Amino acid sequence: MKVKSRDESLNTSGECDGSNDLLTGNPPSGQSRKNMKQRFLKLLPCCHVDSTPTVRQNSIEEDFELATVCCRPDSLEKIMEQTKFSKTELQILYRSFKNECPTGLVNEETFKLIYSHFFPHGDSSAYAHFLFEAFDRHKNGAVSFEDFVVGLSIILRGTVTERLCWAFSFYDLNKDGCITKEEMNDIMKSIYDMMGKYTHPCMKDSAPREHVESFFQKMDRNNDGVVTMEEFLESCQKDEAIMESMQMLDHVI
Repeated sequence: MKVKSRDESLNTSGECDGSNDLLTGNPPSGQSRKNMKQRFLKLLPCCHVDSTPTVRQNSIEEDFELATVCCRPDSLEKIMEQTKFSKTELQILYRSFKNECPTGLVNEETFKLIYSHFFPHGDSSAYAHFLFEAFDRHKNGAVSFEDFVVGLSIILRGTVTERLCWAFSFYDLNKDGCITKEEMNDIMKSIYDMMGKYTHPCMKDSAPREHVESFFQKMDRNNDGVVTMEEFLESCQKDEAIMESMQMLDHVI
């Protein structure tokens, strides 16, 4: 795992371009595929990819035990029990998180600001809102280090079922146990808004709606207008492109 040093800014991470949603879009190809892992981490708040850091173990341990921030993280051992990250990985992630979020919490406005740097030609606010909601486990308007690494652990180290369940919950905006066309349309529109009008090839205004229709043709097995968890899991696990996209995340960290 590689992280940015304390003195480097978020703006130098580079611009993300052209990758589709991992579970509902086509898998990336060419140069996009080559840089998938680096770009994925860049899009996660307070976690950036750059040169190998010099990690001072004692200093990081002191940060955990003596940090004078508004929200102190639990002990490393407790967080290790909740995630699939090693002690060293958590130490590196925490140092990066604290560098960018010295209070120990990320609010939604900061989250949106981080995303806006990577999509200067589009509007990432809606998508950032949906993703923030997914990481905000306690629904208190803030993402703590624990919230961040628990979600990240599922995405990067979870089983196929765990990852798909996380994705289903992300798409199920009102958490009623099913995904509607309206919910999926909101997600797809936010993705296309985020990519902006300067993509190549240029995306049509009808693209989000067409993407939603394609999604439901594939996932809505009984044609009742909604996609249940069971339908989602079964359809995704049978889709080679989706499984390939998920496997690309196995060794990001």
